[in-house]
Amino acid sequence: MSTNSFRFSEISEPHRVRTLQILKQYPDVKKLMGKNPLTIFAILGLVGGMIGISFLISNSSSWVVLLVAYCIGAFFNHALFVMIHECSHHLLFKNKSWNRVAAIVSNLPHIFPSAISFERYHIKHHSFQGVHELDADLPDFWEAKLFNNSSFGKAFWLLLFPVFQVIRTFRLKEIKPVDGWIIANWVVQIAFDVALWIVLGPKAFVFMLLSFFFSVGLHPLGARWIQEHYLTLSETQETYSYYGGLNTVAFNVGYHNEHHDFPSVPWNKLPNLKKTAPSFYDSLLSHQSWTKLFFRFLFDKNISLYSRITRAERGKVKLTDESKPDLEIVSNAS
Repeated sequence: MSTNSFRFSEISEPHRVRTLQILKQYPDVKKLMGKNPLTIFAILGLVGGMIGISFLISNSSSWVVLLVAYCIGAFFNHALFVMIHECSHHLLFKNKSWNRVAAIVSNLPHIFPSAISFERYHIKHHSFQGVHELDADLPDFWEAKLFNNSSFGKAFWLLLFPVFQVIRTFRLKEIKPVDGWIIANWVVQIAFDVALWIVLGPKAFVFMLLSFFFSVGLHPLGARWIQEHYLTLSETQETYSYYGGLNTVAFNVGYHNEHHDFPSVPWNKLPNLKKTAPSFYDSLLSHQSWTKLFFRFLFDKNISLYSRITRAERGKVKLTDESKPDLEIVSNAS
């Protein structure tokens, strides 16, 4: 596997084709699509839980704040990222505005306002997976070259992963950086941060800040970002699912192939999707442990930030045979 360039593919991303194949063979999958408004109670419980923990450790020593953030806060915060993800696909309510309000509430313990921006960039990721100028999930060229396959470099990259995610967004020129919803996200978040500092004190603020960085960074939970699209088990399969026990506290976010194939299926029905179409998902390579993947990513020199598939096409997939779709790329012009 190359450690000095991304792997380039001339065929379309796999999900659009597989979606059509699954719908043809398993039409009952359509019954799993829909909304889950009860997810709002999970959001309120997680946000309330983070505020409650912040109150309990507000007068604790610094090492207790650090330990609780790593062992408990990270899991709460990661789950809230999943909630934002659900809201970005409008999987709670039919009304898009209500989903965005729910996303802003989910964002509160993260300290940094990102919920609304995430929706814009994430939808591009689904539509143009692997297209570098449109998919912010791909590392920048300089980012991959700088950290490459160095164990220390990859650890530093995970530690500051949220920072690099923000920097990547500057290359996506087609997304409007500011609008009314983004301003609302910023205003609500800043008000919450100020209130948190004044009411519960600086240690409560630091607890949430550390929980935020651990939840997506130098922590076994951070392996989720490696699991999803890094070429860890094959040089050709570009999306992987995780079926380990942490899905229980991560709202099934590990079911990533399933999610990309059917973004309109809410988190609670993703395991049912896998069971409904076993001939497709059981044949794909998958991960069973985020912890194992976390350490493998750090120390395996064969895995680098270049371990991703990229493509140039922005067009559609032409289907010449319903059972074996031709992956010829059809440009927008045609």
